[in-house]
Amino acid sequence: MHLRKPGVAAVAALLILAAGTARAGLFDDDEARKAINDLRSRVAAVEESSKSRADANSAELTDQLGAIRRSLLDLNNQLDSMRSDIAKLRGNDEQLARDVADLQRRQKDVDQAMDDRLRALEPVKVTLDGKDFTVEPDEKHAYDDAIGAIRGGDFAKAVTLLGDFQRRYPASPYGDSVRYWTGNALYGKGSYKEAIAAYRAFVTQSPNHPRAPEALLALANSQAEMKETRAARKTIAELIRNYPQSDAAKAGRERLKSLR
Repeated sequence: MHLRKPGVAAVAALLILAAGTARAGLFDDDEARKAINDLRSRVAAVEESSKSRADANSAELTDQLGAIRRSLLDLNNQLDSMRSDIAKLRGNDEQLARDVADLQRRQKDVDQAMDDRLRALEPVKVTLDGKDFTVEPDEKHAYDDAIGAIRGGDFAKAVTLLGDFQRRYPASPYGDSVRYWTGNALYGKGSYKEAIAAYRAFVTQSPNHPRAPEALLALANSQAEMKETRAARKTIAELIRNYPQSDAAKAGRERLKSLR
């Protein structure tokens, strides 16, 4: 149990009590003064001790407040630094999002380009003259270029392209069609002798081809241009005999009238 130290008021009461007691005890004046002075000294000591403790407490409180202020200032600085770091992180996140989006767009473009290249290398299905077959993209492109030259009336170019095609793709499913159109290109070019040979090679190798009747009629026309009337009439007779129901045979019968 802690004992309370006497306050100033309590000490003063003690002084009064002591003075009364001194008078009651018939002390002489010197002794009374001595007792009073002694009590005054004690009071002064008590007051000084109380003031020292108050000053010490005040100084301690001031130090504590200063420490708290410094802690708050440090905390504010830390918060400001954290806010700055968060802003930087947000900026980095936004830049990262833009970079990812850009990378995704580039990857999509690369994938599309790759798909296009793969499709360009994949075999192509073709239907021509009643037949279905598959060819390489370059092969189809070369054939289409040659036919395009014929349709454009550039027969010399068509002859060259068709000849190149036969050398590059000797076993191509386009073979029969190439031989037929080679005859037509030579005919359009005015090279009738070469056209006759091309048509004859075509009919000999592919007598059941849907264009065989047309080739025989074109062959007869080429012979007529060469003034080989007898040969032309003989070719038309072959046409009528082998393909009597064809449109080319009907046209051949009309052509015979002009060859008499």
